[in-house]
Amino acid sequence: MLIFVGLGLWDVEDISLKGLKTVKDADEVYAEFYTSKISTSVEDMERFFGREIRVLERSDLEERSSILVDRAREGDVVILVPGDPMVATTHSAIRLEAEKRGVKTRIIHGASITSAVCGLTGLHNYRFGKSATVSWHTSKTPVDVINANREIDAHTLLFLDLHPEPMKIKDAVEKLSEVDAKVTELFGVGIARAGSNEVVVKCDRLSELRKYNFGEPLHILVVLAKTLHFMECECLMEFASAPSEIGEMVR
Repeated sequence: MLIFVGLGLWDVEDISLKGLKTVKDADEVYAEFYTSKISTSVEDMERFFGREIRVLERSDLEERSSILVDRAREGDVVILVPGDPMVATTHSAIRLEAEKRGVKTRIIHGASITSAVCGLTGLHNYRFGKSATVSWHTSKTPVDVINANREIDAHTLLFLDLHPEPMKIKDAVEKLSEVDAKVTELFGVGIARAGSNEVVVKCDRLSELRKYNFGEPLHILVVLAKTLHFMECECLMEFASAPSEIGEMVR
């Protein structure tokens, strides 16, 4: 069986009890950190689990995924994934391949940044539109997604590139401004180190968030919709030190 186990948001202790037992009982354990990362090193993970953990590269997940499926035909193979396993389409593709080839799969979910953002900011889950990734290679796609979401009065969740190094909010705003400088006048919420004891949540215009010291990654960014529900506004002012002028967005 091929088993996808979510590691959660921040460190190895975020794994569920069910996930922990599954890792300890597995025949082989792999981990991938291409789609996301946690703060715990592989060596510390091995000590925590008492297991050897082999780290998968991007090519192992894409071009050579059939090898993992073949191994899962012979025993229980765990793939450890930061966050929730099925947020990344790469993992859905591997699961689909396995099932089509007669290899059973299982998912043990973990906390996801997509739900954590709502909890940390107070923004309503149903107010989010399509998400996008801000990459180190300048692309107009994130700005197009922001504009499309704002047309339907929806928030935009922006994932920040991890390669060759984790992008910070200031870098993300710079990349967006290279495409359209006007986007920096929109209001957004920056979040750093979700799931840790040192989480930072700050709401302001993107031009101001670019100057704010969020500290070390991982960072994620939300660009707000045209309007706010009154509870969203109150939460942002209470939990994200939002400026009072966002009150003008309440409808």
